[in-house]
Amino acid sequence: MAELKLTGVSKTYGGKVEVLKDINLDIKTGELVVFVGPSGCGKSTLLRMIAGLEKITGGLFEIDGVKMNDVPPAQRGIAMVFQSYALYPHMTVRDNMAFAMKIAKKSQAEIDAAVSNAAKILQLDDYLDRLPKALSGGQRQRVAIGRAIVRDPKVYLFDEPLSNLDAALRVATRIEIAQLKEAMPNSTMVYVTHDQVEAMTLADRIVVLANKGIAQVGSPLDLYERPDNEFVAQFIGSPSMNLIPGEITGTGAQTTVTLAGGGIAISAIPTEAEDMGRQVNVGARPEDMHVVEGTGIVNGTVKFTEALGEVTLVYFESERGEDPVIAKLIGIHKGLRGQQISLTAAPEKVHLFADGVSMRK
Repeated sequence: MAELKLTGVSKTYGGKVEVLKDINLDIKTGELVVFVGPSGCGKSTLLRMIAGLEKITGGLFEIDGVKMNDVPPAQRGIAMVFQSYALYPHMTVRDNMAFAMKIAKKSQAEIDAAVSNAAKILQLDDYLDRLPKALSGGQRQRVAIGRAIVRDPKVYLFDEPLSNLDAALRVATRIEIAQLKEAMPNSTMVYVTHDQVEAMTLADRIVVLANKGIAQVGSPLDLYERPDNEFVAQFIGSPSMNLIPGEITGTGAQTTVTLAGGGIAISAIPTEAEDMGRQVNVGARPEDMHVVEGTGIVNGTVKFTEALGEVTLVYFESERGEDPVIAKLIGIHKGLRGQQISLTAAPEKVHLFADGVSMRK
């Protein structure tokens, strides 16, 4: 069991290149927290700082209230699972999992018990005497996770562990990691990924990193339903949230926005009289948009469609002539290409952003 706390943590290379600044984050015992963000945002660097593989150049990092800034990696009580499996090819699964305990000079009885327990959790009992070359990619990744489990660490760190797997194995292994977390409810886990499906399905909380800092922290559905800013709104969700510029033309319990191109949006976000005339961006997720008769949020021509079976993606060339608006319509919709249609969304699904920040109180 371990609680992690980062206070004002920063990372600079060569005293000039600032990668991360003022990172403040509390990770509670038993949480699975996922770091996500665009390439180069510093999520793997932050994970390596927690592990002790990168030096913290500013701020304070604590585990259970004990300062860890200068504590060597081996003494932090942390186990890390990397993107590459890093298994010893000449050793069996059993020996790979037991190696760290042998180096630590644990008794054979302790080693056998730990390996047996990890193999049971990861369903590797039947593979203990095989070499890594005789395993699938998903099984090799489970061995790498098992090697971490036998150490009985305070904290598990995962650095994009599924990136090397194909789509089907990625889904299967993701489910196994979720089951692993359920089997070890008191284990604290920090997981880095660029795949938002992994983040949404695995995380207790998601940390979105951007612009050298934290853009937002919250549960997966909090970030999806109540993004604090335009970056999070567009980063979480696929396809990205549509953002359409407009001007507030009606205030009160519900807000009316007149959009570029003549569309009208109604939002359940209340505004005050002084907000009248304010320039905003209206946000609507593709899955929340639907075809409507008359004037909608956007009105224009369907540029092209993508039929995926369970849904149809409609790329909508709006009258304002800028980036296309995308709608995700349930089911199969044929013959829409080239048609003039209008799209809207329910008021409770319409977001408002002023200067890039959500107007939701």
